[in-house]
Amino acid sequence: MRSDVNVAQDTPASGSGRTPPAPVRVEERELVFEGYRYRCRVVRQDQSRTAPLLVLGGSSQNRYAWVRHEKWLAPLFTMVTVDLPGYGTADFLPARHGLDFLAANVRHLLTELAMPEVNLLGVCFGGAIALRFAQHYPEHLVALGLVGMTKAIPDDYADAVPRWTRMLERGAHAEIATELVRRFMSPPGFGPVRKHEIVSRLLYAQFMRQSPEELRMSVEHNDRLLSHDWYRDEPLPTVPSLVFTGEYDTLCTPAMGREVAALLPASTFTTLKEADHLVPVERMAEFSELIARFCTGQPLTGLAYCNELEQLGTGAGRRDVRAPDAEASVPV
Repeated sequence: MRSDVNVAQDTPASGSGRTPPAPVRVEERELVFEGYRYRCRVVRQDQSRTAPLLVLGGSSQNRYAWVRHEKWLAPLFTMVTVDLPGYGTADFLPARHGLDFLAANVRHLLTELAMPEVNLLGVCFGGAIALRFAQHYPEHLVALGLVGMTKAIPDDYADAVPRWTRMLERGAHAEIATELVRRFMSPPGFGPVRKHEIVSRLLYAQFMRQSPEELRMSVEHNDRLLSHDWYRDEPLPTVPSLVFTGEYDTLCTPAMGREVAALLPASTFTTLKEADHLVPVERMAEFSELIARFCTGQPLTGLAYCNELEQLGTGAGRRDVRAPDAEASVPV
């Protein structure tokens, strides 16, 4: 499933009087898995508070989609973003390779980076990969975050995929870009969404400037979606898990997110106010703060930008969700 726009808007950081962030080192790596080249970006933090954060973005995001989030997240822990085969600047990946292959590729990445354990964040399509990774390689997880995630591809989305593929093949780029923006963002009047107009324009521009190779990958991605299980009923690990989306997400609705959270043994679910499926861009500072608090084991309740926290798992292994206080506050 396609996901959030690669662009981002600077947002003032919450709080003041912060200590200067610890310095970071940025690395770019090119790796090969099963004959397919892929690339990753590693922002290393030598004074990390917890295990590295590995971000698996949506299918229309690349490893640079999270650069502006780094000013909040990189001071706290090492951060890894990746272009897996079939996406970004990695090699083209035939649709016969599905989520099992991509989850195994993530494990290969961690082995190559010598990172035995990570906090794993999956966004939309990246969430499907993250969930499969959690099922197959739970020993590598410290915590799991899923954003804009659903247990099944929505029927109307699946029905539209063949038509979108035909539109791409005949070069109807403006037509499909308009339709995709409408599909991924909540409709006008559905609810107040921050930066709705500017994010709509930026998302449209991103779809319009796709290269021929990116369009070829997009067609293959759509084929992959319909050729493999999105979710498979297999055991899930008891690790702290956070599932959330924007309160006005009409692509992967809050109800769909709750269904995903209910699958996880130690899960918390919430929604961010005044946001839709593009919540990582629309509320960047708040999105980053929520991720930072979760990964560092800080309290999550009492955050003005979140709606009610819902405990949907069994409770074993769940992170603390007490009201925040001054000492526990994450400096983001």
